[in-house]
Amino acid sequence: MTIYHFVGIKGSGMSALAQVLHDMNYQVQGSDYEKHFFTQVALEKSGIKILPFQKENIKPGMTVIAGNAYPDTHEEIVEAMKLGLPIVRYHRFLGDFMKRFTSIAVTGAHGKTSTTGLLAHVMRGAKPTSFLIGDGTGKGDEEAEYFVFEACEYRRHFLSYFPDYAIMTNIDFDHPDYFANIDDVFSAFQEMSWQVNKGIFACGDDEQLQKIQAKVPVVFYGFGEDNDFQARNVVKTTEGTTFDVFVRNTFYETFSIPAYGDHNVLNSLAVIAICHYEEIEAKIVQGHLLSFEGVKRRFSEKAVGSQVIIDDYAHHPTEIKATVEAARQKYPEKEVVAIFQPHTFTRTQAFLDDFAASLNLADKVYLCEIFGSARENHGKLTIDDLKAKIPDAEILNEEETAVLKKHEDSVIMFMGAGDIQKFQKAYENQL
Repeated sequence: MTIYHFVGIKGSGMSALAQVLHDMNYQVQGSDYEKHFFTQVALEKSGIKILPFQKENIKPGMTVIAGNAYPDTHEEIVEAMKLGLPIVRYHRFLGDFMKRFTSIAVTGAHGKTSTTGLLAHVMRGAKPTSFLIGDGTGKGDEEAEYFVFEACEYRRHFLSYFPDYAIMTNIDFDHPDYFANIDDVFSAFQEMSWQVNKGIFACGDDEQLQKIQAKVPVVFYGFGEDNDFQARNVVKTTEGTTFDVFVRNTFYETFSIPAYGDHNVLNSLAVIAICHYEEIEAKIVQGHLLSFEGVKRRFSEKAVGSQVIIDDYAHHPTEIKATVEAARQKYPEKEVVAIFQPHTFTRTQAFLDDFAASLNLADKVYLCEIFGSARENHGKLTIDDLKAKIPDAEILNEEETAVLKKHEDSVIMFMGAGDIQKFQKAYENQL
């Protein structure tokens, strides 16, 4: 029996794929750096072997799945070439693997992970479903009819996929280290659209997505009147959100979600639309929308005394704004404190004014040093350039998190895509 060996198994997509294959009774192992990474917890729970990188890991008879971060000069990949083993890059493997199922790609600049998690949770209530989420979570089912997966536009990676369906949540300018501008991002999504085989579910409130062309039906969802699936009569409370869904102007059903903010209504609408299309009963969808507990690092909260501490992956101005709005809906009485660590110098530079505007929606802002990427040139930009645009903002160091204790009865939001969690950990240790 083939052993699949993953080079870079702690990567979020890689660890999720390893779990899917493991659950489907394939033999799986992998290697990575020894530094602890949050994705390894699930791998360890499944009993998947994780080895330190070394060429001795590679043995005859293996199939090697290589993570995108590792060049062909990596010692394990070189060894696999010497032995003449099959070596497949992550997305190429995934592209071939999904052909066995009705595959649903979830893509968009924001909301991919949350929507993939929600869709997988709801679909599994109806039919056997395997899924792969960008937060490092994956689950395989030997009987799976559906395969739900997160597809990332960065470096046009998603062009390796030819899914049956695609959900497109929005098109926004991000990854300025790769994309030139919004038109460049649009062109990537447009190219992806030609590769979808059965149907696209796109947010019609997004003006970029309205321009998408495809050879399959495009079903639009959103708040606007022109959408095929429209949310009306939205009621927001501190418990969650309830809304009516109209399908082409005819009342369909009322749905409730234990989530906050307009973005979560839109994510739910995408799921409702695709389930309607696949003839999954409304009752099942209603029940599973209500029981969804969220995905890692998306508005993950814990209460400590009079404070609520939230961990969120928000790393783009649009996402920060959505996270602040969600906190205001759920905790209207509390002060909202934002602790933000910018992710990459290129993104910070490109969106400096937008970051300031979205952070200014909070009551108080603390900034952490920019989390740079090895790939980029820093230029002269520092965190002080952002601080200068936010009245009363302060710089937060890992050693000085105790200053946050003075914000009694507040929501303390740690936001970022770097290692912002170390600041949260330091603060929780203070408490």
